[in-house]
Amino acid sequence: MHYRRLGKTEFMVSEISLGTWQVGGRWGDPFDPQNAENILHKAIDLGINFIDTADVYSDGLSESAVAKAVKSRSEEVYIATKCGRRIQPHVASEFSVKRLTGFVEDSLRNMNIDCIDLIQLHCPPTEIYYRPEIFEAFDRLKDQGKIRHLGVSVEKVEEAIKAIEYPNVTAVQIIFNMFRHRPADLFFKLASEKDIGIIARVPLASGLLTGKMTEKTQFSKEDHRFFNRNGDAFDKGETFSGVNYQDGLEAVEQLQKELGKDAPMALYAIRWILMFPEISCVIPGASRISQLVENSSAGYLPPFNPKQMEAVQEIYNKTIKSFVHHLW
Repeated sequence: MHYRRLGKTEFMVSEISLGTWQVGGRWGDPFDPQNAENILHKAIDLGINFIDTADVYSDGLSESAVAKAVKSRSEEVYIATKCGRRIQPHVASEFSVKRLTGFVEDSLRNMNIDCIDLIQLHCPPTEIYYRPEIFEAFDRLKDQGKIRHLGVSVEKVEEAIKAIEYPNVTAVQIIFNMFRHRPADLFFKLASEKDIGIIARVPLASGLLTGKMTEKTQFSKEDHRFFNRNGDAFDKGETFSGVNYQDGLEAVEQLQKELGKDAPMALYAIRWILMFPEISCVIPGASRISQLVENSSAGYLPPFNPKQMEAVQEIYNKTIKSFVHHLW
């Protein structure tokens, strides 16, 4: 495993880390504590030392499982969690310092720990980034020893750029993959100047970029890939990165032709993200150990050559850009 610096946190984190939205089961399946435990321990065995979770993942069960696994190990493993997504309706008027502080306290209890390595605002409405009192509240939590660092998980580049104006923001989690190039246009440069860690989430576009999906692939009614394609439950950019399913399948087919079959498509997708030095880590999820092991090997692929990078850019420009670039 290779390691990169997570901005001004100065954490040296595994460049391929672990997101836990679907740890313990596939999207829509009940949480399986034994499966979660197996995946988490295998991740640490593989050298993964940064695990991202959230209070809304399986209603706190993911946080508890992550902390339990980490505390049972001798390796130093950083836990990042998120707060604010429990606010429903998810509108700016419902956000308050009191509520967010309460969520942090709940996460500390869920994990039975005294301090969170990285707490992240969980995709709050855009207006929240223009409310300084929200960000200042985390300074008080840091002074109290309850958090080490503050980060944000964002939907839009605009939100990321605004967030890093706050000096206590140390990391930004943002969707960046072969179907979502916009963060590299300006945000990466600004983040580098401010020494902000960048965590690339949704690296496989909800599985589209694995190359394993077809027109016949079925999703359960509890799976966001079934019910959220048009953003009916939350931002549609979280589902297939906002790309129309059929368009995505066609783009993946083109990518596979250009990149070849020396490695699975998922590994090419992750390796492409790692070509950007501004990226601190990528956080693919896994519902099975086999997925975890495969994803973690992406860092050992050879770097993309200029022709391959140009091919990915050209396919994006021709088939994807007009649908997503201006939205996020």
